[in-house]
Amino acid sequence: MTPLDLAGYLIAALMTAVALWRMPAALWGDEEDKRRRALWGCYAGFAAALWTKTRAVRITLNDSAVTDLAVLIKHYTATIAILAILSYIVAIYGQYPDAGTVPRHVRFARAIQQVAAKASIATLVLLTALFFTVVDRSVPSDRFVADHAGQWGATLYMSVFYLYLGAASAVCAYQWALATAGAGLRHLRVGLGMMTIAMVIGVGYTVSRTLFLWVSVVDRPSTAFALQFDEVTEAAQVVLFAFFAVGASIPALSKGRRRAKLWRAQVKLHGLWYELMTAFPDQPFDPPASLARELTRFDTPADLRIDRWAADIADAVEKLRHYVPDTLLQAAKAAAADGTPDRGKAGPLADAYWIKAALRARSTGAPASTAATVESQHATDQDGEVAWLVRVAAAYRTVEEDRAERVLDHAMSAASTDATEPARTTSPEKTA
Repeated sequence: MTPLDLAGYLIAALMTAVALWRMPAALWGDEEDKRRRALWGCYAGFAAALWTKTRAVRITLNDSAVTDLAVLIKHYTATIAILAILSYIVAIYGQYPDAGTVPRHVRFARAIQQVAAKASIATLVLLTALFFTVVDRSVPSDRFVADHAGQWGATLYMSVFYLYLGAASAVCAYQWALATAGAGLRHLRVGLGMMTIAMVIGVGYTVSRTLFLWVSVVDRPSTAFALQFDEVTEAAQVVLFAFFAVGASIPALSKGRRRAKLWRAQVKLHGLWYELMTAFPDQPFDPPASLARELTRFDTPADLRIDRWAADIADAVEKLRHYVPDTLLQAAKAAAADGTPDRGKAGPLADAYWIKAALRARSTGAPASTAATVESQHATDQDGEVAWLVRVAAAYRTVEEDRAERVLDHAMSAASTDATEPARTTSPEKTA
C-alpha cells in the first residue's frame, strides 16, 4: 500500500466521522440545525465518494460486471454532495429582506439557486450517457485519469464532471471568502478560511486535470508522467478534503462542547430525576427510562431535555413539601453539617437529605398537608439552576436510606415537640 492509498483511507474515515458526528443535530435538532441538513448531506455524499476512491473499494468495483463502476459511483455521490453544499450556500447566504438593496453575494446565491438542481440533474444524465457510450472500458482501470490519458471519450466524460465540480468550488470559495471577511468570532473565521482554501484547491484541481486531459488528446504523455500527474493531483485533493473536514468542524466545536456539557449534566442528574419521576410518574412528558435510553432520545435537543428535567425536579420537590413538616429543613441542614466539613458542599447535601427524607415520608404513607418550608432558590438563571441541581444529585448519591430515615425521624420528633410546646406554656395560666 502506497502512502497515497493510506492517506485515501484516512481522509475517507475523517469525512465519515464528521458526517456521523453532525448527523444527530442535522436530522433531529432544532430549526437552526435542520437548516444545516444540506451541509450534512454534503459530508455524507463526499464520504461515500471518498470511500469509492480507496484502493480496496475501487479495485473491487472496477473489476465487477460493470467495468470501472467505482468511477461512476464516485461521480454520482460527488454530484449529489455538490448539490447539497450549493443548497446550503443558498440557505445560509441567500436569505435577505426583499425590501431595500440586496447585497451582491445574496443576489449571486439566489441566481445559483435557480440553476443548481437543474445543472445537477443534467450532469448526472450526461455522465451516465457518456460513461456507457464513449468511454473505453474494455480494460478495468486503477487510476482512471492516468489510464485514459489521450482518449477523447474519457476526456469528454471527465470534462463534464470537472466543469460542474469546478464551478461549484468557485461558488463556494467566493461565498466563504466573503463570510470569512465578515466573521466576528475567531473560531468561525478560522473555519471559514480553511473551507475557502479547500475550495481554491478544488478549483486548481479541476482546471489542472481538465487541461491535462485535453493536452493529452493532442500529445499523449508517457505512462510514467500520466501516473505521476495523477498522484500529485490526488494528493492535492486529499489536502483539500482535510481542510474542508477540519474547517467545517471548527465552528461546530463550541456547540459540540456545549452538547458534551449537557450530556454530562444528564448523566449526573439522571439518578435524582429518575427517582423523583418514579414517585410522580404523571410529572414528565414521557415515562422515565434508563440512562442509556434517555441519552439516545434524539427527538429532543439536549438543552431542552435538561430544562425539562430541572423543571420536573422543581415540580416534584414542590409536591413533596406537602408530605413533610417544616422542621425537616433544619434537620437536613444539621445532618449535612455533620456529614461534611466543607461549607460549600453542605448546601447541596442538605437539599439531598431533604429530598431523600421527603420521598421516604411519602412512600411510607404520610398524609398530604400544608406545604413545608424549603430553602430559597440558589440560582438566578437556568444554567445556574442546572449547575446547582448537578451538585445536589452528586450529593444525593451519597445519602443512605437509613441515614435519611433518621433525619426524617428527627424532624418528625421536633415537629411533635413544637406542637405540644404551646400547651405547656399556657397550662400554668389555666391552673391559676
